[in-house]
Amino acid sequence: MRRMLAGLGIMICFVGSSPAAAEESVYTTIDLGECQQAPVDVKDPLQSGIWQCAGYLGIPVWITESDLRFFVSYGANAANETAAHETLPPFNYINSTLEWRLNDQGQPFATILRFFTDSGDGGPENQILVVTAISSSGICHAAYVNASANPQANELAQAAADMLARNFSCGYHLPLWIGDRGNF
Repeated sequence: MRRMLAGLGIMICFVGSSPAAAEESVYTTIDLGECQQAPVDVKDPLQSGIWQCAGYLGIPVWITESDLRFFVSYGANAANETAAHETLPPFNYINSTLEWRLNDQGQPFATILRFFTDSGDGGPENQILVVTAISSSGICHAAYVNASANPQANELAQAAADMLARNFSCGYHLPLWIGDRGNF
């Protein structure tokens, strides 16, 4: 793990000058009005919505809103993946653009989604890019980039996805903050 972290640190230092990676991105749109809405869990009084949307190649995107926070997961078993229970601590909502990082066979190994956060106390709002690993070990958050504090946040998130997501082990590795965490 130390080698992976050291490698990530070196890679991030050169993100602006490195050649293009073999990985590529495709983008899909999240429009909750076009998604299939599922019944909310009556046992959870804070839950206000559950949606299943179609993502890249028809991959299901599972979105839940509970206690003014969004949770996003992927795949046929999305509701049972770790990502379905992960969110950012402050109140938040998600952007409509979802980036899928693809391997050289065109299969997604990570997503990058912008979350807008609000502490609820009149403090500053932040934009956090959440990198979610899609791997054989599961689907879970792998990294966070504060887009409000890092001018090259998109490049940092893509580099984090490319370096971490393929070998990320949900339940074993913890998500990393990449770049300046700012006042988050």
